[in-house]
Amino acid sequence: MQFSLGSVRQWHWISAAFALVGMLLFSITGITLNHAADIKTTPDVQLLEVELPTTLVSRLKKHADQAIESDQTKVPTALKTWLSQVHSIQVSSTAKAEWNEDELYIVQAGPGFDAWLAVDFYSNQLTYESTNRGWIAYFNDLHKGRDTGVVWGWFIDFFAVICVIFCLSGLILLCRQANHRWMTWPITLLGVLAPAILLLAFVH
Repeated sequence: MQFSLGSVRQWHWISAAFALVGMLLFSITGITLNHAADIKTTPDVQLLEVELPTTLVSRLKKHADQAIESDQTKVPTALKTWLSQVHSIQVSSTAKAEWNEDELYIVQAGPGFDAWLAVDFYSNQLTYESTNRGWIAYFNDLHKGRDTGVVWGWFIDFFAVICVIFCLSGLILLCRQANHRWMTWPITLLGVLAPAILLLAFVH
């Protein structure tokens, strides 16, 4: 079954419309990633050391035995609520808890930031540290899919498929209009040869 020129054009402009924002994002972050060492940023580090209420620590100790036996990684709701209400610290649903008899250790990460939290069951001491690396790091991590979750990973796959459709439909249009534009294939060939020559000559 052959596609008409109109249907190929439709595939091309629809895929272009879908890919517009994503292509701009991934192109710009491709530049920032390529020059990551040249872009100087100062991470915003926040540190909190505080003593937990005795009642909360007691609840965590009771929960520890069960969590260790079941190898549970979920952060207790009571601790999340206390952190949110008292210190405005939000613990994400993707945060992972590691339990032992002496300590609760929590780690969480997202695009552009990471944080860890430790609770000492003997001293009732809570230590929290978060590092925010800024907007450039945030968008760079979106580009890489680093700590962005399953849904963003699906979007990257969807975007990649859309880009393939955009390129292939564009190639079909080039083939159909090449007779009217003599520079079509020389420019296309240059686009193929240029990266190949650079790889052979400069990348080892």
